[in-house]
Amino acid sequence: MTRSPFHFQSHGTAMAGHLYTPQAAPKGVVVATGPLTSVKEQAAGVYAAAMAARGYAALAFDHRTFGESGGAPRQLENPFAKAEDVSAALDALRVEPAFRDLPAIGLGVCAGGGYMAQAVVDDPRFVMMAGVAGVYNDAAQVKAAMGAGYDAAKARALAARERFEATGEAETIPAVAEDLGDVAMPLAEAYEYYGTPRGRVSNYVNGFAVQSRLYTLDFDVQSLAPRLRLPVMMVHSEHALAPAWAKAFYAGLNGSKEELWLDSRGQIDFYDDPRLIGAATGAIDAFATARGLV
Repeated sequence: MTRSPFHFQSHGTAMAGHLYTPQAAPKGVVVATGPLTSVKEQAAGVYAAAMAARGYAALAFDHRTFGESGGAPRQLENPFAKAEDVSAALDALRVEPAFRDLPAIGLGVCAGGGYMAQAVVDDPRFVMMAGVAGVYNDAAQVKAAMGAGYDAAKARALAARERFEATGEAETIPAVAEDLGDVAMPLAEAYEYYGTPRGRVSNYVNGFAVQSRLYTLDFDVQSLAPRLRLPVMMVHSEHALAPAWAKAFYAGLNGSKEELWLDSRGQIDFYDDPRLIGAATGAIDAFATARGLV
């Protein structure tokens, strides 16, 4: 396969991606989106490359406000905007004559599983969705679990947005930190990936715009499940994040579906363990092929 730069626009913002293409004519196109705060050289790119090795043209890209793409405030995590970016990426792929008539698969990893669910609900051009170690938020459960911290987090986020709108200055916190303090992802395994050479890349910024929580806390992926009518392939693990949410989301799907439960150490090894990546992408390809989608 080959990797080449791929540039496009999303809602007037310049976007930067990597397009992975197989040596033979592709049998389909894949748009990949990845975890919270991640960039195209991390999990989304790993899965795009693996799908290209299985015969697909696959695109990983930096969402608006991240990496080499434009947009402000930087490091803003907005699930709805990310879903819009996915559709804009497919728009750009459809311009290419070689890809215009190929079936399109949406592939989301971790938080990207929820973002992709939103994208494919809104965009009927996708013939299939795949979620790998997806985080399928239940907004009501999040609010209940946070207790008084929920209102405090929303108030802080609102103050951050108002300050940005008034001054152009965005409040950010680290995405990860070794002490698991005031961060977006207070998980030791998240720091072991993003905060060390294991997952750190030059294009990645260890930051999270505080105003993001105005969008992420109330993003309810569970409510999307009954609205999905296209085939869905889900890959998860009992040791990955929120397996109960994955099971609930799967149960709520009304269309053609299949699940594969793998044995992982945790969540993050889905990003870089060849065994898990190979099993997941193999299952996605087999599911698409068996149903005549590609």
